[in-house]
Amino acid sequence: MTDAVLYEQDGGIVTLTLNRPEKRNPISERDVVDGLVAGLGRIGADPSVRVAILTGAGSAFSSGGDLRAMQDALEERARDPSYTMAYYTQGIQRIPLAFEALDVPVIAAVNGPAIGAGTDLACMCDLRIAADTARFAESFVKIGIIPGDGGAWLLPRVVGWSKACEMALTGDIVSAEEALACGLVSQVVPGPELMAASRRLAERIAINPPQAVRATKRLLREGRFATLPSLLQLSATAQAIAHTTAEHREALARALARTKG
Repeated sequence: MTDAVLYEQDGGIVTLTLNRPEKRNPISERDVVDGLVAGLGRIGADPSVRVAILTGAGSAFSSGGDLRAMQDALEERARDPSYTMAYYTQGIQRIPLAFEALDVPVIAAVNGPAIGAGTDLACMCDLRIAADTARFAESFVKIGIIPGDGGAWLLPRVVGWSKACEMALTGDIVSAEEALACGLVSQVVPGPELMAASRRLAERIAINPPQAVRATKRLLREGRFATLPSLLQLSATAQAIAHTTAEHREALARALARTKG
């Protein structure tokens, strides 16, 4: 981990905080990429972690790319396209792959603007809660580039094809209320209440048997592109394992005790 991404654990809940508030938390810099990938790997490898929250320090969730750094690299990228390809494949594209490999649920606590790759970062998470001051924009087209971080794959799966096209082809700002209406987020809360609301949601997940939660997330992820017969087979396999676990036996005993009460 680097100080670009803070890792804090309280019980079974980890909070990852993008920690470049002076730059509005861009995620294109190598130290941020390394910090996020390392943090997600650490979460996945720790069986004590039940759920994670991702947020940004300061007033922004993430500004996406660093426009000044983009300007500084403009001539080099124009001379050698292979430089840009390597910059993406060895840099920011490692982040969605790290999210995809993670079985632990992640909540995006969107505390402010999530612009360009910042919107896509929120879409990499499984659940999203926004402060009422949050703003979203799939804004790559506004500066003459495309979503190189996987946004063209992520966004339609979150908001649907038509809304994703509207956002990506206009690059327009989407308010927190509009984000709620189109399903980009599931809750909008006053800014000061964001982390408490995110924590309450995390606790509602964390109270459940952790192996079942991880397996359920994986099935939901696989269900996005598996056929029904394939997903049923995966479900049967996962269920066969779930029925052997101590957490299932204990949870079942607690449920039966409640019915007797």
